Amino acid sequence: MTKKILLLLADGFEEVEAVGTHDVLKRLGCQVVTAGVEKREVKSSASLCIVADVTLDSLLGDEALLSSFDAVVLPGGLPGATNLRDSGKVKKLVTDFCGKGRIVAAICAAPAALSSFGILEGKTVTGYPGCERLSSVSSLAFTGRRTERSGNIVTGKGPGVSFEFAGEIGRALGIDEEKIAAVFNGMFVKA
Repeated sequence: MTKKILLLLADGFEEVEAVGTHDVLKRLGCQVVTAGVEKREVKSSASLCIVADVTLDSLLGDEALLSSFDAVVLPGGLPGATNLRDSGKVKKLVTDFCGKGRIVAAICAAPAALSSFGILEGKTVTGYPGCERLSSVSSLAFTGRRTERSGNIVTGKGPGVSFEFAGEIGRALGIDEEKIAAVFNGMFVKA
């Protein structure tokens, strides 16, 4: 069965983390749907404009469609991660996914948003050094590792680990290790 991923884009997102993660997940056979948090045309931290597949509002009104997703991914970047953190719609969606045991993944500064949503208690996480200050929870501590998986939470350190981060999301979704290795081999990614 094809795994379905929701990738959230807020103005100020980190383009490598969004596009690289999207690319690897597609190569792994996942269906990836991009959702603009406020609008379909979203501008990255480096002013790259991407037109998302849908808006988050269009999904929030369709519970059947929302329940078809296996995972939600939050790329980092600034102010993208703080825009995700400050969105009540994103908080509701992410805490719902987490509560239902679905995969919740965040990279770079975005784990601070997950911390502010209250879903990282007792979890082992990584992220971009110093971004823990963006969390409203003072106990957030990053391991410094490139990726971490703790239960249904997957985190990545930053742009340079986007492919590894996507591979870890794949593992969390039950994608075969041989398939992940074949995709990385075909992309000349050291695994």
